[in-house]
Amino acid sequence: MDQPAAIIIGFDDSATAKAALRRGLDLAAKYGVKARVLRAWTFNNAPRPKTWEPGYVPPVEDFAAAVLEKLSAQVAPVLAEFSQVEVSLEAPHGPAGRELVQASAEAQLVVIGNRGLSGLPELVLGSVSHEVVEHAQCDVLVVRKR
Repeated sequence: MDQPAAIIIGFDDSATAKAALRRGLDLAAKYGVKARVLRAWTFNNAPRPKTWEPGYVPPVEDFAAAVLEKLSAQVAPVLAEFSQVEVSLEAPHGPAGRELVQASAEAQLVVIGNRGLSGLPELVLGSVSHEVVEHAQCDVLVVRKR
């Protein structure tokens, strides 16, 4: 029997992303499905890897490892509250909207916050939320911070 598709949770450490993380994990617990927490990154927003030093640009894998390490630390307190949920942490290299849309092809639901850390003003949704809502291949839940 095939396992049900996972719930994708977009996370950028913003207040609404934290609310989306809780909501997504709660849904995963209720429906007994896996959760995949994604933190898409580019060189502009990735933390500096431990291997970085002046005059040396570390390989992409070192940046990805740094993103995963930071993501793991940021979500650990919330994950501890949902220990019954199988969770994977992923750090795809690319723009957040594109990476979440691609991940939606293998998901039953994408859960994201309505505004992230970009600071670009939008009327109701952030630019990433808008892109995911428009192009995702599954249902999308946009969580608003109360």
